Amino acid sequence: MRIALCQTKIAFENRQENLADAERLLDRERGKGADLFLFPEMSFTGFSMNTAKTGEQFSDTPWKMRRLAEKYGAALGFGWVSAPEGGRGEENAGKAENHYTVVDASGRLLSDYVKIHPFSYAGEDRYFTGGNQLSYFNLAGHRIGTLICYDLRFPEVFQILADTCDVILVAANWPGKRREHWKTLLRARAIETQAYVCGVNCCGEQEGVFYAGDSAAFDPEGEPLCGFLEGEAVGYAEIGDKAALCREAFPVRQDRREDLYASYHALSSSSIR
Repeated sequence: MRIALCQTKIAFENRQENLADAERLLDRERGKGADLFLFPEMSFTGFSMNTAKTGEQFSDTPWKMRRLAEKYGAALGFGWVSAPEGGRGEENAGKAENHYTVVDASGRLLSDYVKIHPFSYAGEDRYFTGGNQLSYFNLAGHRIGTLICYDLRFPEVFQILADTCDVILVAANWPGKRREHWKTLLRARAIETQAYVCGVNCCGEQEGVFYAGDSAAFDPEGEPLCGFLEGEAVGYAEIGDKAALCREAFPVRQDRREDLYASYHALSSSSIR
């Protein structure tokens, strides 16, 4: 499988311009053999809290991306914001959801993930509801999990996905001032899960915040497959059977003690109460 990491410069809150740029990119890169094109988190609006403006229905941008997938004959992964609704419970009333959706080459929905960990440091939790479910899909003989940006700091979700997935995707709007964290954690997650890890970030400036890009992919031993990308660019990662080979040759996962870890989590939770 060949994955294209589409590191784009997002025009802040300008959905039409960004969608047009995405179509031009797909047209330019067609014929290069990519099975899956990945765009950053909130691909066509940038990291905005103005959910009244950026929020939409599945029949809007996701539907347009389904049509582009059909047109260019490749699976597409992209981020978008659902329109604010009632939310799950009173504390989430009026909040939106931060989605990452993947459709196949025929436009069929493969995966729709809602970011589990809103970035409270930047106030994302005031406008977005955190998801409660991990998501994965099958493509070209691989099982692939999806995560978003801040999720990268939480190794537990990677370990859970690694139980069934050999590829994990991380779409982000990760600021340049913490770029070394991004670089280090992507590689660490690949090594500790023995999975391919692909991170796609945006670049340029949004509302005074600089994004360095640094999109990259690592194999299950932490060896780089492409990147770190600079500026607007498309990087390609070849995904093979190395995850299965690594896990068989060096079976780290069989020594995980899930029951013990769960007991410590339960103890910690009870002590807090």
